[in-house]
Amino acid sequence: MTPADFRLEVTDAPAPAELAAIGDALTAFNTADVGPSERQGLAVLLRDENGAVIGGLAGFTAWTWLYVQWLFVPEALRGQGIAGKLLSAAEAEAQRRGCGGAWIDTFSETALATYQKQGYAVFGALPGFPPGRTRWFLQKRLDERPTAPSVFQGKPKTL
Repeated sequence: MTPADFRLEVTDAPAPAELAAIGDALTAFNTADVGPSERQGLAVLLRDENGAVIGGLAGFTAWTWLYVQWLFVPEALRGQGIAGKLLSAAEAEAQRRGCGGAWIDTFSETALATYQKQGYAVFGALPGFPPGRTRWFLQKRLDERPTAPSVFQGKPKTL
């Protein structure tokens, strides 16, 4: 294939089949490169007295890691250790699935402190994402193997 054989198209509304074509090709490449991800969704739901979902945690396990994509605790329930319970439940399930680590990201300094209390360590930061904030990337070993010390010392600062 040469550059004359293709064209670039920018869109803000790709069709599901177009996204699937990219995802399928990347999955095939990654599987050939590092093996199958064995990706599996994982959710820990927080329900009210009527059974309605009012918060919780959602993510997935893949390549022996848990990725926590979303974690939400309603304001009225914050400060009561619920985020820690959600993380602990997800981590226990991830360990059951054979995961040795977990990672999460946030641009909330409150969430950052919560995750650090749960044993997560900063391994990266993206200043200015979103503007006026820093997006923090944190990890935690679930298999109790030692990790490299964080390159970040002291209290993280928003840039």
